Amino acid sequence: MTPQDIDFDLSEEERSIRDLVHKFAEQVMRPAGQALDRRSAEEVIAHDSILWDVHKKWNDLGVHMFAADPAAFTPAQLARLTCIVTEELGWGDAGLAISLGASEFPAMLAGTTQNPEVMAAFPVSKIGCWAITEPDHGSDSLDMGADTKRPALQKPNCVARRDGDFYVISGQKAAWVSNGTIADTAALYCAVDNGDGVNGWGVLLVDLNARGVTRGRPLEKLGQRALPQGEVFFDDARVPLTQLVIPPEMYPMGIELTLCSANGFMGATFVGCARAAYEMALEYAKQRVQGGKTIIEHQAVKMKLFEMFRKVEAARALNRRVVLYNTIHNPFLGAPEGSFPAVQFAIASKVTSTQTSFDVASDALQIFGGNGLSYEYPIEKILRDARASMIEDGTNEVLALHAAERL
Repeated sequence: MTPQDIDFDLSEEERSIRDLVHKFAEQVMRPAGQALDRRSAEEVIAHDSILWDVHKKWNDLGVHMFAADPAAFTPAQLARLTCIVTEELGWGDAGLAISLGASEFPAMLAGTTQNPEVMAAFPVSKIGCWAITEPDHGSDSLDMGADTKRPALQKPNCVARRDGDFYVISGQKAAWVSNGTIADTAALYCAVDNGDGVNGWGVLLVDLNARGVTRGRPLEKLGQRALPQGEVFFDDARVPLTQLVIPPEMYPMGIELTLCSANGFMGATFVGCARAAYEMALEYAKQRVQGGKTIIEHQAVKMKLFEMFRKVEAARALNRRVVLYNTIHNPFLGAPEGSFPAVQFAIASKVTSTQTSFDVASDALQIFGGNGLSYEYPIEKILRDARASMIEDGTNEVLALHAAERL
């Protein structure tokens, strides 16, 4: 029995989508991710890079369209599809999975407006990014709420100032903006000044090819090297008022929903990453001979493999339960009045899955022994990718403190 076989109750459509995405992850994402891992950050985003093929083929596959049109599914169906698809993408390559996921974020927010012009300007077919972190504000930017006395609101690095029927954006976002160096559109989380000074944050949809927008150099980093990240600069970039999708008075709710969505996505992605590490170790243990027998016959290796298997299954179970609950209770998806997602559970999934991914990848590398340290085997890459996950989208420690306040 494989880990996927436990999904015995999948509908024919769900099983078909899972198998289609698994094939894409295996045949497109995994070889592309391994090739991009050996490239410089500049080479990753070069015009002839395989990165563009990954995005194009994913767009052509059409599976991602359910994210842009959630009304076509019940909340329960949407939750299951989200978990199934995202896990398979994480299994293929964690960095590319995040690139593909972040790309859909502006389109998802555009869909909440139900404004045909905004939705047409920010389709899911365009590569998008989530621009929130700033040079002076990292994980703390995920926990501002409506408290205007916090330093992140008093001294923001990026501000949108009201000017008639437009917002004029000035400042910059940090080098950690996923897809920042390649995106056409952005979901920009920034401070807002409506004429009386900065008194809150909001979210604007921004065309990154517009006048006043420039990019920094792509970031060289330890892991997830297939995921292009870099600074985005704004020099009086003008955005119509209609593209303010979350105004300051709604920002506390908006950031909470963002945390629920992003942490659920990360939870599923790194269940897939952990599963990939476990499966590679299991296969290697069946082939590698030491002491006159395959190493899977040694008790210590058997025990380690079972612990890896157990952790992956536990992380998956938590993630699916959390995503189901939070999708059903999402006010933008027809949730009953007064209901709201539970951010503490979403964070628990992200922290659990990312820690599991790192632990399982580390154990997998140990099973590979010296071979695991070499570039010839992909397990060392998975370990680096998993390590990055415990910092991105908010460090696990800061997220845990945020969640603890909800207990």
